[in-house]
Amino acid sequence: MASPTGTAEAPFGRMLTAMVTPFTSDGDVDYEGVRRLATYLVDEQRNEGLIVNGTTGESPTTSDDEKRRIVSAVLEAVGDRATVVAGVGTNDTRHTVKLAKQAADVGAHGLLVVTPYYNKPPQEGLFQHFTAVADATELPVMLYDIPGRSGVPIKTETLIRLAQHDRIVAVKDAKGDLFAASQVMTATDLVFYSGDDLLNLPWLSLGAAGFVSVVGHVVGSELARMIELHKSGDVKQALEVHGQVAPVVDGIMLKAGGAIMAKAALSLVGVPVGPVRLPLVAATEKQIAELRACLVAGGVKLTDA
Repeated sequence: MASPTGTAEAPFGRMLTAMVTPFTSDGDVDYEGVRRLATYLVDEQRNEGLIVNGTTGESPTTSDDEKRRIVSAVLEAVGDRATVVAGVGTNDTRHTVKLAKQAADVGAHGLLVVTPYYNKPPQEGLFQHFTAVADATELPVMLYDIPGRSGVPIKTETLIRLAQHDRIVAVKDAKGDLFAASQVMTATDLVFYSGDDLLNLPWLSLGAAGFVSVVGHVVGSELARMIELHKSGDVKQALEVHGQVAPVVDGIMLKAGGAIMAKAALSLVGVPVGPVRLPLVAATEKQIAELRACLVAGGVKLTDA
């Protein structure tokens, strides 16, 4: 299925949020909540795309069937007006291929494939892993390079090799090596997305297409504006937006981890999405108080303000 917001310059759209997974109070997936959250993120937070079943969506603790139903629910809610990208990465190539085929069968517009984690494969193993997943369906693939979680970076030479695959079209970069990314962008047609909210504006200056954000849950519209301003050449105004949202980035990304604090932030803005699943735990009262202050400093309207 073709992406409703993708272009040659930005195959998955420009502003995307890595969506949390709503749960009920007893820990089950809240599929109606999934649909409500997806609609809110697209219609109110100006997201052109959503990443579902990623780490922020607590994918390590959701079953394959839950993943399938989550993708289906998001497609039902916003699939006609937003690009729905299914996270399918694991540290088992056969399992990842299975999840990729499942996502394609449900109707996802693209795949996010994280570097296999914990088993620390060599670069040739990464190349063969990503190639096997890209070969498994007709969907475009966004690689997810995040050595802080996976333990292994996708090296420049490996990215250049992978770029030769017709369906490997983009990279979500949370490695933060801006010079290495510049080398890859110069040598290939791979499209880069900022996967680190701390570096969103610097990524635009290097030619990134847009963001895969966590803070986009509550400041997506501001981040979309930052992209538009920078793309139009108004770097000064883009910098002002960057400064405006900086406290929000601090509150969500630097306090207790993205999924925990994103869910807490959504509750504070009146979009409750339920608890996290173990081994994650809810934000403490102190963390929520700090988060509230950061959101207020960033101009986010709270329901109890």
